[in-house]
Amino acid sequence: MSGPETSQVQLVICEHCDSAYQRPALARKQTAHCQRCGALLERGRRLSTDQLLALTVAAAILFVFANTFPIMGISMQGLSNEATLWATVEALAQGRITLIALVTGLSIIFAPALQIILLAWVLVYARSGRMAPGFRICMRTLEHLRPWSMLEVCLLGILVAIIKLAGMLEVHPGIGLWAMSMLTVLIILIGGRDVRELWNELEVTPR
Repeated sequence: MSGPETSQVQLVICEHCDSAYQRPALARKQTAHCQRCGALLERGRRLSTDQLLALTVAAAILFVFANTFPIMGISMQGLSNEATLWATVEALAQGRITLIALVTGLSIIFAPALQIILLAWVLVYARSGRMAPGFRICMRTLEHLRPWSMLEVCLLGILVAIIKLAGMLEVHPGIGLWAMSMLTVLIILIGGRDVRELWNELEVTPR
């Protein structure tokens, strides 16, 4: 690796006051703060690459469950119905708010699925200390996808709907809801700061 690239990898810049420091070697759960403004500069990795990959595989399985099994079922006077994530998006698309269906499908299905695929792709290679083909594009795409993945918002909306419907109908939480709840936690864990450390671990210079 050339000298300029090495120096860039060893430097960390405060996002708040633009102070530059030599990148510290942090152990697990250790933190480094800016001496000028006190902002957080670096945080020691909580999860190893192997752990991140294992959680990503678990997230993929839960994603399949969340999109295959019903989120909740309702019944009244002998009639019953069940709803899945796909059925919810299709129902919105058939109404007058097709744009809402598009945003919903993007935030609760497409964005989480692409996150899981890209994470698995870069982590499989990072596990052996190699940089995945298209590593920079994948990592930048993951950063752009984070605001669009809104599983927690969808989960909150479902819980509110269950509480409101419980007084009028018989509501039964489905397997898909439990899978979605666990998937939301895993997406937060694997999509955080630990994944960004792959830039430094693989000694890749962002461009």
